Amino acid sequence: MRQSALFTRTERVAPADEPSVNARLLQQAGYVDKLAAGIYTYLPLGLSVLKAIQNIVREEMLALGAQEILMPALNPKEVWAATGRWQDPGPVVMYQFKGHGQTEYGLGWTHEEIVTPMVKRFLHSYRDLPFSVFQIQDKFRNEPRAKSGLLRGREFSMKDLYSFHRDAADLDAFYDRVMMAYRRVYERCGLQAVVTEASGGAFAKYSHEFQVVTPYGEDTIFLCTGCAYAQNREISQYHAGDACPKCGQAFVEAKAIEVGNIFKLGTRFSEAFHLSYLDEQGKASPVLMGCYGIGPSRVMGAIAEIHHDEHGLRWPASVAPFHLHVLRLGSDPAVMKRADAVVQALEKAGVSVLYDDRDKVTAGEKFHDADLIGIPWRAVVSAKTGEAVELKARGSDALEQLTVPALLKKIHLGNLKP
Repeated sequence: MRQSALFTRTERVAPADEPSVNARLLQQAGYVDKLAAGIYTYLPLGLSVLKAIQNIVREEMLALGAQEILMPALNPKEVWAATGRWQDPGPVVMYQFKGHGQTEYGLGWTHEEIVTPMVKRFLHSYRDLPFSVFQIQDKFRNEPRAKSGLLRGREFSMKDLYSFHRDAADLDAFYDRVMMAYRRVYERCGLQAVVTEASGGAFAKYSHEFQVVTPYGEDTIFLCTGCAYAQNREISQYHAGDACPKCGQAFVEAKAIEVGNIFKLGTRFSEAFHLSYLDEQGKASPVLMGCYGIGPSRVMGAIAEIHHDEHGLRWPASVAPFHLHVLRLGSDPAVMKRADAVVQALEKAGVSVLYDDRDKVTAGEKFHDADLIGIPWRAVVSAKTGEAVELKARGSDALEQLTVPALLKKIHLGNLKP
């Protein structure tokens, strides 16, 4: 991608009315455009990051054996009324409205009410269990506090997975597998997520949240300094300084960003929609369900909150919009020709490149934009570098002079890591 052809631009100054780091940096660097509070357009760079996160999530869900579907975001009132959540959705405010003929609809903020009656068409016998389905889809919540960029959106990307089981042992086993898959998702995205006990509401004693500890977080958790056992403050009986019941070390209070949650739903929704199966003796029993959510857009916001410095973003290589940011310095024809050849060689080798080929832009401005955009590696081609390129990792001061073959070898050997 030639940067001169990119229709978006970086901004010299971050938006002054944004309290959160991710909102300021993602807008300033040209990743998203804010339409209204909690409502964003993903620009080319931002969409690339979002898709990378979604693909990591998708790969891990498919590895669990889950099957991908896509359910409607527009939902009729009747399915929500069957569970009582049309009238009382809990802490979430649902967008509800009337269509033609006074038919009432809502925009989906979760999909238990849609997936359960859909599955009923296909699930009859114990032989049909267990299985799981997931989707990656935009969700909608009339969030009263949409003030934290991608961390608290009114429209946002969500992966929701639903599992169906004949008994508690089978549900428990799959739940543990999902927990491990979630850990892999966050590790691959460059995040260290703490499994945190939270209220299970009407479903179970506990659910589990995945919290990323950061001073910029909106949640408060109590975290053991020894074994990393954690509870959300809203349900915790512990306080900072208390002894951990698991290992005896002290709890500390920490701010954190929630990047996912998982629930054992039990029979809450299967009973509402009469979803049952026949066992070996022909006896009907309600299906047990689990629900597992990750917000890719929220993960993107959390990465921006964690991986940045005073100069801009610092994307992990796994989700960065490009592998390498090539900067052409100067307008000398020989330098221009050399830079074009470097980019062609990289792209031919399968390396994705953002090529700053802009004319009438100073070297200082290009360096500034490169730091702000935050691609993991920067390669400079200039009269000074001659036949080589000057390679630098984002966030490092170390410079390395490499020929193009040496650079390609470094990439192919997997050594190009920030």
